[in-house]
Amino acid sequence: MSASGGSKAIVAALGANLAIAVAKFVAFAFSGSSSMLAEGVHSVADSGNQALLLLGGKRAKRAATDEHPFGYGRERYVYGFLVSIVLFSVGGLFALYEGYSKIRHPHELDHWYWPVGVLVFAICAEGYSFRTAVHESNELRGQQSWVQFIRRAKAPELPIVLLEDFGALIGLVLALFGVGLTLATGDGVWDGVGTVCIGTLLVVIAVVLGIETKSLLLGEGAGAADVAAIRSAIVDDDVVTGVIHMRTLYLGPEELLVAAKIAVQHDDSATEVARAIDAAEARIRVAVPIARVIYLEPDIQRTGPAAATA
Repeated sequence: MSASGGSKAIVAALGANLAIAVAKFVAFAFSGSSSMLAEGVHSVADSGNQALLLLGGKRAKRAATDEHPFGYGRERYVYGFLVSIVLFSVGGLFALYEGYSKIRHPHELDHWYWPVGVLVFAICAEGYSFRTAVHESNELRGQQSWVQFIRRAKAPELPIVLLEDFGALIGLVLALFGVGLTLATGDGVWDGVGTVCIGTLLVVIAVVLGIETKSLLLGEGAGAADVAAIRSAIVDDDVVTGVIHMRTLYLGPEELLVAAKIAVQHDDSATEVARAIDAAEARIRVAVPIARVIYLEPDIQRTGPAAATA
């Protein structure tokens, strides 16, 4: 996986979540806290998320075949979609069910120091993982806001890890809130309330990630800045006089397809047109390096009704 795939952030998150999951289940075993159980399942789900992201990054590197001539780069989007929908939703729905059961049948916490100690440890570990994800994301997002980065990023891994870690930190605070109120009031209902809040948070994050990865699966084109750079690179004001129409499509996070019909002079020779196309392709790759698959079709610029159907 390339650096833009955020492999360091994924590995950091995987290690943190595995350690946290074990600690949470131990705390649940000693205390009976439903918040701890929900958070334990949440951490297991997050660990599965990171394993899927790593697997998707590895499978996306496979060479193109006759059946998949454009390669497997978009497989990273498939695994991102599985993460956002299946595992997050399973974690969220389990937490909602567990919280509802605890509200209906509350009981006091046993050995309260276990859940409190584990939650403090988990907040520190998740904070480190989140810091790593933020650091890697800052190298890519430039002047974009965090919302813009999550919505526009073509590599799904970093946005997923960012939202996972952010959701995990908020979930831990909610769990600490539920456990704390249960200890303060002696009413186990608050533990269930905290668990329901965790489940709601996970489902909301699942919906957000599902929407974003669905858009990538359907196929997104290049951004406005890259489109303008490609158009400018195509035209040489000699043989290639303009772009009649153009389409772009991400074949994967680091591979862009460019297909364009370009306007040439009616009296240019085939040799001149072929050389101009080769030169235009080279200029495109310099202007937008991820534009690796390029198809340029020469045509005579027409005006009037016929041009609209060209």
